Amino acid sequence: MRAAILGCGYVGTAVARYWRSQGFTVTATTTRPERVGDLQTVADQVQVVQGSDAAAIAALIQPQNTLLICVGAGRQADYTATYLNTAKTVVSVLDQAPALDQILFTSTYSIYGDYGGAWVSETDALRPATENARILAATEAVLLQAASPHRRVCIFRLGGIYGPGRELAKIYRRAAGTTRPGTGQEASNWVHLDDIVGAIAFAQAQGLQGVYNLVQDEIPTLRELIGRVCQAHHLEPVRWDASQPSDRPYNVRVSNQKLKAAGYLFRHGHFDPLP
Repeated sequence: MRAAILGCGYVGTAVARYWRSQGFTVTATTTRPERVGDLQTVADQVQVVQGSDAAAIAALIQPQNTLLICVGAGRQADYTATYLNTAKTVVSVLDQAPALDQILFTSTYSIYGDYGGAWVSETDALRPATENARILAATEAVLLQAASPHRRVCIFRLGGIYGPGRELAKIYRRAAGTTRPGTGQEASNWVHLDDIVGAIAFAQAQGLQGVYNLVQDEIPTLRELIGRVCQAHHLEPVRWDASQPSDRPYNVRVSNQKLKAAGYLFRHGHFDPLP
């Protein structure tokens, strides 16, 4: 089995390591030449590829059976260039990859937008509340349209990512002792790195097609979660100012039942123990 990972950051590197351990021939990509050395420890080949380079993308995917698009944009990055244009480039050269029978893409649950804390499933309408979320929704659409009887496309809408090096204490340490706007009653959807790798591997092995939410079972409120993290790690508690509007543009509880019904078993359904 030959697999390429377009974008090998926190998630992509973990998937590369797992697939290689399973005997896959893995090609990892990065846009940063300085990362080549690190990625050579987890992949058989490493290529420096820009998402706008159609010739390079075509050469990358031509021999592959599976393509994982796992690109990531920093806070100042151009989401259109990073996500949407990369997806368009991939789709434009698919005719040069006859062996490619599955594409997987890591998206985000934030594209559901604000449902007032109600539950949503994959059949609910998207209400992206930010320009970046709108771009990600458009990226999903571009990739899903590339599905065919001979090529499956699977989209995962991820919760917030935690795991080794991204422990909740590390994520929320800066919030300790501060005052945050709102009441903190928004739902907080998360997924552990182990389950991202596990679900991607499961989707590849089972040939999943379509959209799947990828979040754990436990969905505390933001206030509850931050409070627990601060208490567990002896951090100063966060204060909430209900007189100020919340700065979170989305509030939704994301169901993972479709993925579980497909047969995936979560390793980390709950924060136990709290990381």
